[in-house]
Amino acid sequence: MKKTKTSGDNLRKAWRTAVAKYQKPVVSRSIWMLINSLGAYLILWVLMVASLSWSYWLTLLLAIPAAGFMVRVFIIFHDCGHGSFFKSTRANTLVGILTGLVTFTPYHQWRHNHAIHHATAGDLDKRGTGDVLTLTVKEYLALPPLKKIGYRIYRNPFVMFALGPTFVFLIGHRFPSPKGGKRERQGVWWTNLALAAIITGLSLLIGFKNYVLIQLPILMIGTGAGVWMFYVQHQFEGVYWERHENWEFDKAGFYGSSYYRLPKLLQWFSGNIGFHHVHHLSPRIPNYNLEKCQQENPVFQQVKPITLLSSLKSLRYRLWDEDRRRLIGFGQLKQLQTKPTPA
Repeated sequence: MKKTKTSGDNLRKAWRTAVAKYQKPVVSRSIWMLINSLGAYLILWVLMVASLSWSYWLTLLLAIPAAGFMVRVFIIFHDCGHGSFFKSTRANTLVGILTGLVTFTPYHQWRHNHAIHHATAGDLDKRGTGDVLTLTVKEYLALPPLKKIGYRIYRNPFVMFALGPTFVFLIGHRFPSPKGGKRERQGVWWTNLALAAIITGLSLLIGFKNYVLIQLPILMIGTGAGVWMFYVQHQFEGVYWERHENWEFDKAGFYGSSYYRLPKLLQWFSGNIGFHHVHHLSPRIPNYNLEKCQQENPVFQQVKPITLLSSLKSLRYRLWDEDRRRLIGFGQLKQLQTKPTPA
């Protein structure tokens, strides 16, 4: 039976009216965020260099806040990609490219892929670009044994949040996506060239070994935290996923993107991206306006928040069960096969 879109139309009218006044970036706030994020990251990097002569344990300790500021720099990069950090397209592009070097991410390619993600999040028929690969139960069961093993390895938490993110940002981002155009491909190669120059310069200054001892733990912690945030924003209990014929953008924003209510310090480091339902509906809202938009508009408060503790449930999710419209773990497969499908 075809689903009615009445509720979706009501949602659309309500949120579009609500978000308009929050979409304008404030240049002074954007510049201050750039200074306190990028500046703090660079200061901590210098302190980590100095700490090498004292104790590497101190270096690793400093890597934790440095990774936090790297995440915050990535939020600036992210906002630039949406054109929401500055009013000027040129300013967004320039700052996006520069912050992309800090986060090892080619700006134009990432912006292209992320735009696809925003246009298709929650659409089961358009998975595969800018998202975390999630198979349906039927798709998984139809795989040959070796591919099942490969998918299980991919969805293992250690791979997804430790090894995987480091590989993607350090190696994966060095290659152009086949779905990108000329600008995206050139952006990848120019980013690689600039990173090679930066790494060479720093290696000549402090030694390549010292560079790796500093940058690698920052990258591992920062990318792991960032991927976890992205994962929880779209893989949680009650998440909305539909086949394309029934998919609705408004419902995907409200119910396919989480409201991740974090402690204030973590919320600050993550640039308010926990208000992800608001962000997905209106990516032109700068990160520093997301909380205010949520607090001042009841339409967004209907979304049940996920806490840091409750978000840990997401670790067990591996597959989408279309028949029961929920995420499940591998351990539930046998149980599903012995139960009748709901009518």
